This record gives sequence, C-alpha cells and structure tokens, in this order.
Amino acid sequence: MMEFCGKSVYKGIAMGNVLVLKNRDHQIKRIRIENTQEEIKRVEQAGEQAKEQLQKLYDKVVKEVGEANAAIFEVHQMMLEDDDYLEAIHNMILTENVNAEYAVAVTGDNFSKMFASMDDEYMKARAADVKDISERLVRNLSGQGDTDLSEMDPSVIVADDLSPSETVQMDKEKILGFVTVHGSTNSHTAILARMMNIPALIGVPMNLEQIQTGMTAVVDGFQSKVIFEPTEEICAETEKRIQEEREKVQLLQSLKGQENITLDGKTVNIYANIGSVSDVGYVLENDAGGIGLFRSEFLYLGRNDFPTEEEQFQAYKQVLQTMASKKVIIRTLDIGADKQVDYFNLGKEDNPALGYRAIRICLKQPDIFKTQLRALLRAAVFGNLSIMYPMIISTDEVKQIYAIVEEVKKELEEQGVPYKVPEQGIMIETPAAVMVSEELAELVDFFSIGTNDLTQYTLAIDRQNERLDDFYNPHHPAILKMIQIIVDSAHKYGKWAGICGELGADAELTETFLRMGVDELSVAPSMILKLRKIVRELDLSLNE
Repeated sequence: MMEFCGKSVYKGIAMGNVLVLKNRDHQIKRIRIENTQEEIKRVEQAGEQAKEQLQKLYDKVVKEVGEANAAIFEVHQMMLEDDDYLEAIHNMILTENVNAEYAVAVTGDNFSKMFASMDDEYMKARAADVKDISERLVRNLSGQGDTDLSEMDPSVIVADDLSPSETVQMDKEKILGFVTVHGSTNSHTAILARMMNIPALIGVPMNLEQIQTGMTAVVDGFQSKVIFEPTEEICAETEKRIQEEREKVQLLQSLKGQENITLDGKTVNIYANIGSVSDVGYVLENDAGGIGLFRSEFLYLGRNDFPTEEEQFQAYKQVLQTMASKKVIIRTLDIGADKQVDYFNLGKEDNPALGYRAIRICLKQPDIFKTQLRALLRAAVFGNLSIMYPMIISTDEVKQIYAIVEEVKKELEEQGVPYKVPEQGIMIETPAAVMVSEELAELVDFFSIGTNDLTQYTLAIDRQNERLDDFYNPHHPAILKMIQIIVDSAHKYGKWAGICGELGADAELTETFLRMGVDELSVAPSMILKLRKIVRELDLSLNE
C-alpha cells in the first residue's frame, strides 16, 4: 500500500483501476545500429499501426461531431504516405546507421521547422500536423502505442500533469478521478475537473515509475489523499463512503424544478460554466437556469487548425437549440496564458498571463475574431444568446469591438445571411476594468466577474504557480470590495452583474454575494443544486 497527500481540486471520492499516462516528451536516444533494413521495416510497421489508429479516431469523431471535425485525421493518414517525409527517414537510417526512433524524431523536427517558416498559412498549419504524426510514430516504435481513452474501462487517471487540451479530449464517462504530480488548484485543468464532477488531486509527490496501470487506487478529495493498492478494510470503508455520497446526491435531486429564492424572497440566477457542446448534458441534468459561461476556446484546442465559421456556427446553434429559451452566454476566444495552441504561433512570452491573450489577440488579428463573430451572430437567430468579451481593460476596447461587430453585420446583410445582434457584455477580470466600471457599464449590457484572473492580477500572484497556492486568497478584502464596486456600477446604469469565476461556487460567500446584490452565479454544473439548497435556506432580512 502507498499513500500520498496532495491538494484537492474537487471534494469527491472514487475508487478504481489506475491508468498511468506517461509524459510523452521523453528524450529520444541516438543509437547506432547495424541492420538498417530491419529499422526501415520497423518504421513501416509503425506507420501501418498509425494508419489503423487514425482510422479509428476518424470513425469515432465522425460519429460524435461530424465529418468536418474528423477531416484532420484523414490528412494525417495521407501525410503518413508522403514520399518526401518517408524517404528522409529511410535515408537517415541508411546513411547514418541510426535507430528508427531517432530518425523519425529528427525528420519530424526538420519538416515541422520547414513548414513553420513558410509564408503560406496553410503550409504553416502543416507544421503541427507533421509533429503530431512523428510523435505518433515514435510512440508506436517505442511500444507505447496510442492511449484511446474512449475505449478504456472506467479508470483513475494518473499523470505528471494534464494540459487543458488533453483533458478536454477525454471521455468524461470513463474517468473516475485525476491524480497528478504537478498543477495548480486554479488552473483550467482543475476547473475542468470540477466542472466534470470528478474527484481530483494535484501536487501529489509520487514517483510515476512506481505506479503501474491496473493498480487499484482510492482518490479521496475530502481528505486530500490518494491510496494505491489499498487494504481490503480500506476498500470496504471507501465503498461505504461512496454510497453515502450517492445518497446525498439523490437528496439534492428533490430540488430540481425549484426556484433559486431565499426565505425572504430574494431571487438569484444560477447558471452553469461549460467548455464544450457535449457538456450541455451536465447543464440539463443539474437543472441550471442557463449557461453563464461557454468557454468557446475549447473549440480551438485539441486540433491542428482554426475551426471554420461553419464548424463554430453548428456548435453554437446546437447548444442554443438544446437549451431552448434559456440564456446561453458564450465567451469569445480566450486563448493564451495557460491555453497555448501551436497553430496560433503566439511565440514564447516571459509572462504569458500578462501577455498576448484573449481580446488582445482578437483585436490584433481581426480575421480570427470576425470568423467567430459571424458564427455567433448567425447562431443568435436560434436561441437566447449573449456574447461576452474577456480581458477588457478600457472603454476604447469595447468601442473597437462594436466597430468590428458593425463590419460583420454589414457583411452578413450584403450576403443575405440571417443574423441577430444579441446582448453583449464583458468580463471584469482586471483591476483596470474595476476602476472604470461605471464608464464601461454605460456601454455594455452586462458584467460577468472573472474572479480567477481578477484575484491573480489584484494580488500579483500567478494562479498557475503551485508554490504560491498558500498566498492565493480569493477571500481577500480587496477582492470583495472590488466585487461590490462592480455590482454597484452595473446597477447604477440598470445593467445586471454576475460572477462566473470559481468564487461563485464558494458556499462560504453565497450569502455575502446576495447581500452585495449579485444577480447571477455561474458555476460548475455539479454545484448548481448545492447552491440552490444554500440559497433557499437563507434569510437576508435577518441581521448579518
């Protein structure tokens, strides 16, 4: 039995078999070989294996989200048969007497750099493709194969760390829990774990070489620990606790269909935060009043090229139609900081959290922004859509955004494309926006407070830095004072103000937020009924 403590991301409990995801950025060793023909044969076998893997991925994606999203896997299969690419690998093996893994890795790097340096945008995008193909071949050559999380048994995922793009591609139905060596409780991966209602621990000081796939693990988010190969006694006790948690969930189900209203008649909207179309099921299952934050950037993650206008339109339309008349607030692209995407070619920044991200990318690269806005305005015809712009720091930015929206409107009108300009609001997540919130309230339809970034910028603490978790205090008086300023500014001009950051789900602050006048709380779907229970038991007429 091995027991480790970590930091709890979601206070649940789970038990099941372990699936270890190895860090794939391993060092490829150059090894001199004598039988070059055998190495070439190994490359060919790895290529055939890769084609089978890609075909399975293509079939799966076609079934789930259509041919347009699956096309990239067809491109990868074709690139595996590219004569120039294969000849370069074979030539390196023959002339330098090196192992197949090394030849593939070096050739992949060379071709990727070559594509990335080209002026043509299509060819630049192929840099990420050839890198992906080469990494797949190396995994097959080294015996790692391809971890298809859609076909695994329900498992506890154990890894060094997980990026947002890795997490979003996982089959949520098959994941019992997360346990990682690194990560921050305020990272987007942690946010996703909470959204998916999955017990998770980060910062666990375990040696991954000692953890094997197939082991049994207990992930205890309540006590912030994980136990590998637990005793029979611990297994029995865990089963009992899991059953108790299920019973608590069943009690909460009785709150479905009830209003979010306090004992003295104060009503608050409780909406859900999600990251993909498939997450809408969690929204409906937990009886949310609407979607307060749809993270549209997840349409851009886990792929090798920009999603087209049509792909985005279909995704937004599906969410709106599924939610019927309920409000759906879609945040425009928030790439950058911890959400890096190769094909954006953002470059390395010393401090990406303060860098080229979110609305700054959209205003500097309006073609990307216009594509998303066209899809959003077209989709608005099909439901109750609101658009939300992130990382705003000035009224000038809002005016620039509105000018681009006008350009998009004109284009759609000239093309005879049906559209609707929906409610437009902004995220308040910088101290600058707080200080000019009255001026901003005159221009926009609503505020949504992003407490995660607002906290890190106000306290000068990088929320991705796990060493600073002890200093990161979202209950800091400065944060609460700022929230009050924001709400007052919105109400002064007849606008509503909500919270879509993690703080919205903090049960210790629910009463405080309602007394401040917060109109909406948007939280992980798993928190909807828990918050409803708290709200319905409050009496704000009583003295604090």
